[in-house]
Amino acid sequence: MDYTRKQFCGALGAGVVTLWLTGCGGGDEDSPDPTPGSPVVAVIANNHGHALSIPAADLDSTTARTYSIEGAAGHRHDVTVTAAQLQRLKSGGTVALTSTTTLGHDHGVSLG
Repeated sequence: MDYTRKQFCGALGAGVVTLWLTGCGGGDEDSPDPTPGSPVVAVIANNHGHALSIPAADLDSTTARTYSIEGAAGHRHDVTVTAAQLQRLKSGGTVALTSTTTLGHDHGVSLG
């Protein structure tokens, strides 16, 4: 897939913002758990303006939740997170998902 300069810069900027929001660890195996009440922020592959932040309160849900990752992309994709996946996130685990397909493409979404 060929990227325009605008798409490349947008994806690069989104990656920098994501790193800034999530921070970089020093490889410490005993990293502290996320601050209680803080949202779970997604890393979205092949991103061009999409965003997802799951409110901490949703981690207690006993049913699946569907979220839009539209962000500033101008088109919508959805991801559904099961109750079991929400519990995994709450306990500090990670979840890998694939968004719905829109305009002939989808996105890998990493949570945790």
